[in-house]
Amino acid sequence: MKNPLYWAMLVGMTVLLMEQGLPVRSQGDSQSDNRVMDNITVRQGETVYLRCAQGEVVTHTAWLNRSSILFAGEDKWSVDPRVELVTLNQDEFTIKIQDVDMTDEGQYVCAVQTSSRPRTTSVHLLVQVPPKIINLSKDLVVNEGSNVSLMCQANGKPDPSISWKLISPSGDMASDDEYLEIPSISRQRAGTYECTAVNDIDADVQTVDITVNYAPTVSEGRDVGVTLGQRGVLECEADAVPEADFEWYKDDRRVVNGFDGMEILTAGSLSKLTFFNVSDADYGNYTCVAINKLGSSNTSFLLYVVIEPTSSTLLQGPRAVQDGSGGAMGLQLHSCLLLLVILPFLLRV
Repeated sequence: MKNPLYWAMLVGMTVLLMEQGLPVRSQGDSQSDNRVMDNITVRQGETVYLRCAQGEVVTHTAWLNRSSILFAGEDKWSVDPRVELVTLNQDEFTIKIQDVDMTDEGQYVCAVQTSSRPRTTSVHLLVQVPPKIINLSKDLVVNEGSNVSLMCQANGKPDPSISWKLISPSGDMASDDEYLEIPSISRQRAGTYECTAVNDIDADVQTVDITVNYAPTVSEGRDVGVTLGQRGVLECEADAVPEADFEWYKDDRRVVNGFDGMEILTAGSLSKLTFFNVSDADYGNYTCVAINKLGSSNTSFLLYVVIEPTSSTLLQGPRAVQDGSGGAMGLQLHSCLLLLVILPFLLRV
């Protein structure tokens, strides 16, 4: 190992001049003895190579980072395992730093002592960092009409730009800022919101789900006609978040599931009241009520009787005269109609 005192003096001189913002060179050296290389830009996680030309007869050479010696010739002074010697000969002195991080950014100096004079070569290492979202609003559950504010913060180098948009369902909600404000949110604004942080290196994307609670809205009831003794179904559908609970009433009496041959089956937003064998007592007015924690809504149905056609009603017809001779008149009318139907066939014979 070379003389530690020599390197300590060299480091001290180099650091002093760097702190004063002066070129790094020994007293009496010319400007040409001290070179500044172009900045080296690398991405976080990559490997960077620092090369320094040697030439002439070199007696001492070292790579320094700020106030620390990384390598003095072949001797490694740095305790960082990521720093390694690559090449050391009469032409070049090259080291590498693996898995570069932001802490590696800064100025590096190659100090060379030749037989004639010392010289330095300096280079500034710039580390670019892909964006990373570090602070994001949690998923939200709010009531309709509430004011909502979403936040998305990210770091990176260069500084990332941040934007918001509603992606599911797709909509026109968007913002080119780290905050997205949604005043008096409606149920149509519920869904998945995407935050994107992007810079020249890469992009980071994360999402926030917003659930909007609202009171039930029940679709208008449809009256149903059922023949006595047959099966009938009343259907009630409600739009609500959270999903609604359903109650059924006949007039003012609540319908109990499984009672009097009736069954209530609810799945999601749809509730069905089924009559397996309609009786006279089942006909009448029914009410479906949908309820959640924000309110309720209802709609009404009429279950009415449908009379199946019989041979008697067919003979009489819908306009049969309902008096004492109505049956005879209906029979005469039916006979006349039958004659008109078969007369053309009789004439062909």
